[in-house]
Amino acid sequence: QEQFVESGGGLVQPGGSLRLSCEGSGFSIRRYAIGWFRQAPGKGRERVSCASQSIGSTYYEDSVEGRFTISRDNAKNTVYLQMNDLKPEDTAIYHCARTMSCHNEFDFWGQGTQVTVSS
Repeated sequence: QEQFVESGGGLVQPGGSLRLSCEGSGFSIRRYAIGWFRQAPGKGRERVSCASQSIGSTYYEDSVEGRFTISRDNAKNTVYLQMNDLKPEDTAIYHCARTMSCHNEFDFWGQGTQVTVSS
C-alpha cells in the first residue's frame, strides 16, 4: 500500500523552528518530485515548496523564501521541510505530495501534519 506519512508538526512560538518529515511507504520517492503544501483554516491550499527528483531544482512560495528549506534523503525515502523564523501566518496543516515534475499536477497526497505558530 502506497502512502506518505508526515510528521514533525506541533506548537511553536513565533520565531521558532520546526522540521517536517514526509516518509514514503510502498514506493520509492526517487521517481518523483515532491512538494509541500499547506492549508490554513478558511483558506485554499497553497504550494509552499517543491523539490525535483535529484533536488537539482527547488521552488519556494514567496512568503517562505529564505525561511524554509526543502531537502530529500532518497536512501531514507524521506523529504524534509526545515522551517525557521516561523510566523503566525504559517499556521496550517502541511501536506506532502508527489508528481513527475514540480510544474505538473500532484496526484498523491499525505494526510498532513498540523503546524501552529502562536505565543
